[in-house]
Formats: sequence, C-alpha cells, structure tokens
Amino acid sequence: METGAGSRPPGSATLTLPPMAGLLSFRVLDTIHQPVRQARFEVTDPIGRRIVSGETDPYGGFLAAVPEGEYRLAVTAEGYASYQGATIVADGVQQGSGEIVLDAVEPPLLPKPGHWELDPSHSSIGFTARHIGMARIHGRFNTFAGAVRIADRMEDSSMHVIMDAASIDTGVRLRDDHLRSADFLDAQRHPTVEFYSERFIHRSGSHWAVAGALTLHGVSRSVTLDTRYLGVGTGLEGETRAACRATVELHREDFTLNWQSMLAHGVAAIGKSIEVKLDVQIIHKA
Repeated sequence: METGAGSRPPGSATLTLPPMAGLLSFRVLDTIHQPVRQARFEVTDPIGRRIVSGETDPYGGFLAAVPEGEYRLAVTAEGYASYQGATIVADGVQQGSGEIVLDAVEPPLLPKPGHWELDPSHSSIGFTARHIGMARIHGRFNTFAGAVRIADRMEDSSMHVIMDAASIDTGVRLRDDHLRSADFLDAQRHPTVEFYSERFIHRSGSHWAVAGALTLHGVSRSVTLDTRYLGVGTGLEGETRAACRATVELHREDFTLNWQSMLAHGVAAIGKSIEVKLDVQIIHKA
C-alpha cells in the first residue's frame, strides 16, 4: 500500500501494510522549523490504551503502522511545552498535517547563591532491587542529612549528603536486619553512606548531571546523578525552597556487596543492580 502524497516521509516511496492498516507519520519541529530530536511520543486510542510510543529520530520524525481509526497523540521534549492532539488514519492515509511545532519554555529559575540545607521531612531517598528475577523490592533510608552550596556559577556548586546505614527500611524487619548485617551494609563497621559532589553539569533545560563520589560499605566510587531540577518556591512559613529529582543505577559488586543466594534453575535471589531515586527539597539558610 502506498502512503498518501501529503504524509509520505522523505526517502520512503512505498510501504506494504496489512489490510485495514495505515501509516502514522509526523515530524516534530521547533518554532524556527528545526527538528526536535529524541522527543518522546505516545499514541493512544480514544479510550486511552497505548498503541505505540518511542522517540523521534535525528530529523525529528517518527513513523508507525497502525490500524485505521482515531488516535490521540502526546509529545514531550526537554525545554519545550508539551503537545496533545488528535489524528485520524483512514483508507491507509493519515489525515491532516504531519508536522508538530513545539514552543520553547524557559527553564526554571535557579536557586540563589548561598548555603542551603536538605529538608528530610520533605525529601526521600529510596531504592529498588530485583528479587528472584521477577518482583522488585522497594526500600528507603529513613535518616539522612545534607547541605548544598550554590555558587555564583551553578556549575561550581557542591553538595554533601549523609545517610544512616542502619536506617534502611524495606518494610520487613527480618530482611532489614539482614541488610544491616556484614552480608550487606555492615552498618556497625560502616555506619554511614555518603555522597559528595563538586561538579554540576548542565545538560539541557532543567536537566542536570551531578557528578561525585559515593562511599558505601567503606568503598568509594564515582557516580553521576541524572537530575531534573524542579525550580524555586516559597514554603508555608515564607522560607525559600528549591527541589529536584534524581536517579542513578548502582552495581552492588562495585561496592563489594557480593552476598548472593542462588535459587532453583540458577536464578539469583537478588539482582546485581540497584536503582536509587532521590526526591529532594532544600531550604535556603541566611
């Protein structure tokens, strides 16, 4: 089946499709008609079921074969306002324009230079580990503290976070006691988990990388937090706050957390990697 002239992507003259299928094709552009690369898109049917999703190619395009029908389309990209719209694929041809133009948005205001302290009551440090190759175990550290020094140039800022290793909490006492033992964190010998950074790297928009050293189980390794800065606000008592979310994937063996139990058919009880998520608010100190 040949796509319609108005929707045929450059370089693809024909495409054979199953019966009652059509071609959905768009290019995502900015306001000066330049392609937006790696924009996330999701196509859903009228009742919200996801049909296809992915990222735009280096030319800002995406293309998918879908059953004929009506669809909703959502597009998001770092530094741009999100887009939502509708389109119809009928008789194998997409109806309407194949271009989506995204408006740029200003990144959130950066925190002012000075000393900031992490607010534990409005922050969380959690982690997820794979269990027996299927389920995920979720946990957190209940006790932690930290400080951030915001420099005149944001990239020169620094931060230091300290977690109480014994405060690890997965909701199961027997498991938590095992995690505190010498098999894992060995909290008696290594009572704290610490992260220190003097390198903030701006990626794009509100996306930053925070590179530093993580000391866990008495071993220090370089890690980089993939960080989304959320902006500055005012708390209920008039205090100035800033917030961010960050993630990092750690490998247990890098920190000599080597304990393992093999189950039937060679399945490991605990996965090798741990996903750490931070949801942080900091308060400016005069």
